[in-house]
Amino acid sequence: MSIRSYKNKKPVIDSNVFIDDTAVVLGDVVIGEDSSVWPCAVIRGDMHEIRIGKRTSVQDGAVLHITHAGPYNPDGWPLHIGDDVTIGHNATLHGCTVHNKVLIGIGAIVLDGAVIESEVLVAAGAMVPPKARLESGFVYKGNPAKKGRPLTDIERDFFTYSSNNYVKLKDYHRQES
Repeated sequence: MSIRSYKNKKPVIDSNVFIDDTAVVLGDVVIGEDSSVWPCAVIRGDMHEIRIGKRTSVQDGAVLHITHAGPYNPDGWPLHIGDDVTIGHNATLHGCTVHNKVLIGIGAIVLDGAVIESEVLVAAGAMVPPKARLESGFVYKGNPAKKGRPLTDIERDFFTYSSNNYVKLKDYHRQES
C-alpha cells in the first residue's frame, strides 16, 4: 500500500483500519477506527485536510480530494466524512462534507462545498453540485442531484448494516494479509 507524507503531513490511520495494497493515502488525512479503503482508491490530502470517521468504507476506485485555498476560494474546502458511510465504487468526493449514515452510490460525484446531512442515499451516477445541501431522510438522484422520495425504514437500517458488513469484510482481509 502507498501511505505517504506530503509537506511533513503524514496520514494518521487507526490501527484497526484496512487499506488495500493498491490504494493511495497521502498528506493530511485521518482515518477512524474500523474503516476500510479498497483497491485503487485514492485519498489525497495534499493541499487541505481529509477526515474520515469510524466504520466508513471507501470502495474500489473511489477518489477523495479537497479544494486548495487560493484567490478564488480563500479557505478552500476540506473533505470531512462521518461515521458509517459507504462510498461506492468509482465515486468522487471533492471538498465536501458528508455526515453519518450515508450511502454514496457507485460512480456518484459530490463537489466542492456540498453538504450531505445524515441518513441520505445518493444514487449511483448522481452528481451533487457545488454548495448543494442534501436534506436528511431522502434519496437523491440525477445530474444535478434532486431530492426524490423519503427513505424507507429498510434503507435507513441498511446504513448500519452496510458499515457493519464492511467492518467484517475488512477484518477477514486483515487476517489474510
